[in-house]
Amino acid sequence: MPGIWETNMNFSQRSRSLFKTIAVVLALALPTALAISSADARVGGGMSSGSRGSRTYSAPPSTTTAPGSTSQFNRTYSQPGAGMNSAAAAPARGGLFGRGGGFLGGLAAGFLGAGLLGMLFGGGLFGGLGGLSSIIGLIIQVVLVVVVVRLAMSWWKRRHTPQAAYANAEAGAGPGPQANNRSGLGGGLGGGFGFGANNAPLEIKPDDYEAFERLLGDVQTAWSNEDVAKLHTLATPEMVSYFEQDLAQNRARNVVNKVSDVKLLQGDLAESWREGETDYATVALRFALTDKTLDRNTGAVVAGSEQPGEATEVWTFARRPGGAWELSAIQQTN
Repeated sequence: MPGIWETNMNFSQRSRSLFKTIAVVLALALPTALAISSADARVGGGMSSGSRGSRTYSAPPSTTTAPGSTSQFNRTYSQPGAGMNSAAAAPARGGLFGRGGGFLGGLAAGFLGAGLLGMLFGGGLFGGLGGLSSIIGLIIQVVLVVVVVRLAMSWWKRRHTPQAAYANAEAGAGPGPQANNRSGLGGGLGGGFGFGANNAPLEIKPDDYEAFERLLGDVQTAWSNEDVAKLHTLATPEMVSYFEQDLAQNRARNVVNKVSDVKLLQGDLAESWREGETDYATVALRFALTDKTLDRNTGAVVAGSEQPGEATEVWTFARRPGGAWELSAIQQTN
């Protein structure tokens, strides 16, 4: 039977082994933690920010470039249901007194119809309710009145909400994402974008893809230079407001984020559509970049490195009549 000293010695050896294991795990996890913080430093702060019009709260279709899901927006000015007519978007009230008629609404209409018929045939206001035949006639009248009222209401909604109906029709008409054989490095435009990823209602042309690729680099450059005036020419006011917040936080920490050597590796169109006079295009982007954060005073690297890395994000661009494409949203992929 081991003595007390031998037992304590074995316990101490096990403790040292446990501490060594923890130290090794922490040593391996530290570079990963630094890499994550570095990735979060690039433009957009590693968050999902911006707006996609009436589709802000709808997930964009997956593509070859981004086959998984996208994160919901952490920062957005859009409210649920924004961009759609409230009367058209509001669900019809059911129950006894529903807007669509309901049970009591149809019954009242039936009584009114029966009374009017009774007056026309000389039976008085309620003369049409006598006998079995009148009851059958009442049921038929109820059905007819309910059908007519609902048809009239549907026509009225379509007449007064053409834009919402058009947007919904486009959203349902577009097929899901298709396999893209031209995606990836060496295929598509400049080794980046693949065409034909989705037969979207709004046609996206080669010049548009070139604009998207150019914006990818220009936005990163303006962000690294902290050039807010330039960002105003590249992104929507909402996105610029988020960039300004992130830049202010960097200044408060006395650091500056530098993103360089941005190169598009692969891109796919997820969806494109038109709302009123505004065109939207949501594109999945996989790109290479060098992302590092420097101390403002010494220039020392405090996060990231000189080694290039990769990122995959989903960017949405918006364009008004006569204007150029602007960055409207950035979403992270899961």
